[in-house]
Amino acid sequence: MDKNLLLRSISGLVYVFVILFCTHPIGAETINRISPNLVQQQYLYFGLIVFLAFMGAKECFSIMKFGIGYEKWVVFPLIGFVFYIYTKRYFNHDFYFNYRLTEILALSLIVIAVVTLFKFTSELYADSGKLIFTVIYIALPFGFALGLPKYSRIEHTFSLEVFFLFVLIWSSDTFAYICGRLFGKHKMAPKISPKKTWEGLAGGIICTVILGYFIEMYNPSMRGNWMVVGFLVSIFAPLGDLVESQLKRSFGVKDSGNIIPGHGGVLDRLDSFIICVPAVYLYFILDKFI
Repeated sequence: MDKNLLLRSISGLVYVFVILFCTHPIGAETINRISPNLVQQQYLYFGLIVFLAFMGAKECFSIMKFGIGYEKWVVFPLIGFVFYIYTKRYFNHDFYFNYRLTEILALSLIVIAVVTLFKFTSELYADSGKLIFTVIYIALPFGFALGLPKYSRIEHTFSLEVFFLFVLIWSSDTFAYICGRLFGKHKMAPKISPKKTWEGLAGGIICTVILGYFIEMYNPSMRGNWMVVGFLVSIFAPLGDLVESQLKRSFGVKDSGNIIPGHGGVLDRLDSFIICVPAVYLYFILDKFI
């Protein structure tokens, strides 16, 4: 077997295992078999999100090449402050039951940041633009990620929304790739991501919605309709990949980092997650009132 393929396969399996361990109750159960009552699932998941947010911020900072102005010194404290606000809500279990107008405004900022990246790229060449984009692109999505699962202090249960969100993202990427290779003829964005096709997108949508149906069937206690979540993921996961590709292309970078051997950086692996989380979170907000 080719060494690069072997390395890529091993690091990919490790990545999947870490996600499973930190987003599924099996992680805490495994630890508690070794040392009873050592850790709760909410802490494993929080640790994962903090690590990913920090590494994502570090990679975004490196990609955008901040200058010598004050912005380079305040970007991490500002991201930390925004993330701290979400952290307080997470540990007070305030996300699941309460929605705020400020969240809708924060979600709109993500849309504005994406539009700016594609349509007004020159705005991001100034350090002030880099600062604003980095905070929005990193702190807000990972902050919203803390609001997806529900933890019960009484029953000590941790819901599986994030675990299945990753499963749907992987499904969307895999089936879009397979269908694109088999049937792809029409390019979606040849200048940004030449391998993506409309046929691949269609295949990813169909297969991910079907998978969402089975997730819904066997996990009826989770929020929302998971066929709808599957559809949203199959639309926004490719968009997330295009966003990160456009970001790297705008600043002449090939990979966001090399923390995952053979796969690149955290942003290379989490680009779909970063854009899917706000979309799914917004859906959960709307579903609560429908």
